[in-house]
Amino acid sequence: MLVVAVFSKHLEAFDWTRERLQRDYGPIGAVSPIYPFHHTKYYDSTMGPGQHKQLLAFEQLVAPEQLTAIKLHTNQLERELADSGQYAEARPVNLDPGLLTLGKFELATTKDQCHRIYLRDGIFAEVTLRFQDGQYEPWPWTYADYREDVVRRALKEFRDYYKQRLAAAGG
Repeated sequence: MLVVAVFSKHLEAFDWTRERLQRDYGPIGAVSPIYPFHHTKYYDSTMGPGQHKQLLAFEQLVAPEQLTAIKLHTNQLERELADSGQYAEARPVNLDPGLLTLGKFELATTKDQCHRIYLRDGIFAEVTLRFQDGQYEPWPWTYADYREDVVRRALKEFRDYYKQRLAAAGG
């Protein structure tokens, strides 16, 4: 199941992003609460301080091999909003797509690290969380915000929703 993390200091950018993503990937089936992102100052220089984040899960299931194309597309959407001139920041929104399965949650990224696997076209994937003992559990490399209870609870709810979508799809 496709999950996209939307990350911005501009709450109206969340609306723009949801609209654009739904146009391309269909209806959103589940959402997390919008929560403050305070785990690093890494993004402040391009996004400004005071960012928030929200996870969106999509109704339509996607094949795993689509993750690279989806990440390239979300990168293009980020550039489109930045180029619109609506915001002073160089990067008014950050979009991180990932795939949720019954056993794991993986994210796509453009940054290589020793625990990431190269997919193609400059895109890597990492297993960010694993499902174990009834919940999503972090690895040593898991980003700090994905360790948060609000995120892990939301992903558990998304997993339940995913199971319903699998049943509806006949598998």
